[in-house]
Amino acid sequence: MRYIFRFPDIGEGISEGKILEWFVEKGQKILSGDPVVKMETDKVVADIPSPRDGVVVNRFGNIGDIIKVEDALIELDIEGVEGESAQRIAGEKPRPKTESPVHEQSFGVVGTLEVAGESAYLPVSDEGGTEIPKRTRTGKTKILATPVARAYAKELGVDINRVLGRGPGGRVQKEDILSFYQSLSHKKIQDQSISAPVSDLPLTQEEPLSQLRKTVARQMTLSKETIPHFTLFEEVEVSSLIELRKNQKERFEKRGTKLTYLPFIIKAAVFALKNHKILNSRLDMENSKVIYLNEYNISIAVDTPDGLMVPVIKNADKMTIFQLSQTIADLSQRAMERKLMIEEMRGGTFTITNYGSMGGIWGTPVINPPQVAILGVGRIREVPVVKDHQIIIGNLLPLSLSADHRIVDGGSATRFVREVMEFLSDPVGLLMG
Repeated sequence: MRYIFRFPDIGEGISEGKILEWFVEKGQKILSGDPVVKMETDKVVADIPSPRDGVVVNRFGNIGDIIKVEDALIELDIEGVEGESAQRIAGEKPRPKTESPVHEQSFGVVGTLEVAGESAYLPVSDEGGTEIPKRTRTGKTKILATPVARAYAKELGVDINRVLGRGPGGRVQKEDILSFYQSLSHKKIQDQSISAPVSDLPLTQEEPLSQLRKTVARQMTLSKETIPHFTLFEEVEVSSLIELRKNQKERFEKRGTKLTYLPFIIKAAVFALKNHKILNSRLDMENSKVIYLNEYNISIAVDTPDGLMVPVIKNADKMTIFQLSQTIADLSQRAMERKLMIEEMRGGTFTITNYGSMGGIWGTPVINPPQVAILGVGRIREVPVVKDHQIIIGNLLPLSLSADHRIVDGGSATRFVREVMEFLSDPVGLLMG
């Protein structure tokens, strides 16, 4: 019998996806659970497995095509199925929507959620940046590349085997494809006659929005159109924090993790949120009420080759500085490798965004709905400060808090930030909590 396998509803409100890579060809025999196609949606990059054994008769759609949920993906010829069994299979619907990826008899959708947040990066301070290994490519080894990079290479007509990857483990990224393509274009121009007119050069370059970037655009537009933002700016002198981290750094490394400033900032924010619960709440306009949250799930953002991914540290209030360090390292590494699961990307109650790791000092962070506030962290600077009527060398950490003015007043925001500053200026207590 013939069986049409359709793009299933994989949850999270996903209604369409872009085909990034086909894993099957016409005439190929596949088994239940074998990956059929890699799809990019606005929230997840997922390998869609076949629910049945059979031979591929038809494929529907080309790489780069956008298809809707329940549109046909492949047609299978299933041997040995007739009568009532054939009618039952033919009438099956795609797996119903669930709250998270479910593996059901090899029919689970495996992917990584790519929910975009604000312009935020890990780690805090100038540490923790990902080193780009140098490598050369020999033989016929399989090229490691992100799905987006493979699709982009195909669009530009670039042989991905000739591209040197500069991502984690030598993985080829989208920017590597673009750099290689531009170098080819530059060489072509140089090889032409010197008298070639400048007007022959393209003045613009077009690139379609990725599903991830579409989500960012929608989320940020929603935030700015529906939430009246206000932003509070402060600076805190953190020489004691720098000294504490310096003293504890080697001890943490011996225990297998790297100590940055971010765990201290998360801990300070959580302590302050417990005393200022309006910053850890939700506004229910339809029912005219405020919902105070008793969980302290801190959203952070990781800058990956394919865009921002914003994992959530669940129950951050119950973690020590060491446990926070371990969790941050684990989430950020798996974000770089595109191994985060959907459940690890949702449920945040408050966001910390760090533009300081990129060299920024001040920023006006954009709130991530339905949260009501976001704390921005700038770059620590060594500057002259006044202490006990004397000018000394100090270290200032800029903080920016954006809040929803419908529910958070200036006084509440100021008191929250001042308490965060107290913890960071005298951080020993953070190690005790």
